[in-house]
Amino acid sequence: MIVHLIDGTYEIFRHFYGLRRFNKGKDQPFGAVVGVLNTILQMIEEGATHLGVATDHVIESFRNELWTGYKTGEGIEPALFAQFQPLEDGLAAMGIAVWPMIELEADDALASAAAIAAKDSRVQKVCIWTPDKDLSQCVREDRIVQVDRKSKAIRNADGVQAKFGVPPALIPDYLALVGDSADGYPGIAGIGPKGAASLIARYNRIEDFPPQILGERRELALLFKNLATLRTDAPLFTDVDELQWRGSTGKFSACSERFGAPRLLARADKASAARV
Repeated sequence: MIVHLIDGTYEIFRHFYGLRRFNKGKDQPFGAVVGVLNTILQMIEEGATHLGVATDHVIESFRNELWTGYKTGEGIEPALFAQFQPLEDGLAAMGIAVWPMIELEADDALASAAAIAAKDSRVQKVCIWTPDKDLSQCVREDRIVQVDRKSKAIRNADGVQAKFGVPPALIPDYLALVGDSADGYPGIAGIGPKGAASLIARYNRIEDFPPQILGERRELALLFKNLATLRTDAPLFTDVDELQWRGSTGKFSACSERFGAPRLLARADKASAARV
């Protein structure tokens, strides 16, 4: 089987701002939600059987206590944030495993789910659907891959090496040095992508760098590495069979009506019938 793990936070942002190009600023209350649900249904129609979606129920996480500049929910448009909970409700009603994260982030959930699924010998491949470079650290040869829906790129371990100049396991070290503006930490001044890749190729982990390389900035780099390192111990599920889609629940009809998209239910029912 192939396990598909989807970054729900990325997807709702993608659909919300994608719709903005056409709605002239008149946001539909559940427009992005319907877009994400249609995307998941399309995956099912195209053969996906085992799926899980991770969301940031709140943007803040334990990392905000480690670094005051870490990303927060400040600046998220109310019309977008108001769709977070409905998306989680809609996914659950549609029969999809959904993990709304609070203390941890959606990225941590994806990393944890990938680690759990990859341990199962029945799983042929784990696909993590997100362009977020943080998740590149989870890639393992051809067994755990990262799928960028926008560019249609599928990155295995060689692909991560080609893109960043470092292997997946050293992505946290790379991000610690170059920074991640999306997550709110700046990296180490004066070290860019090429310089970071060169240092890592020569010395391996930041912990193995000679003292003179970073000097007094070493502790800061290690802090940023901690921020960039995804947790893989979230107890999301115990058996990949829990991720198998078996059709929508009885609540999906009401959800579809609430979202103003009754075709969602018909589409889900048709996909379910095709599995029988």
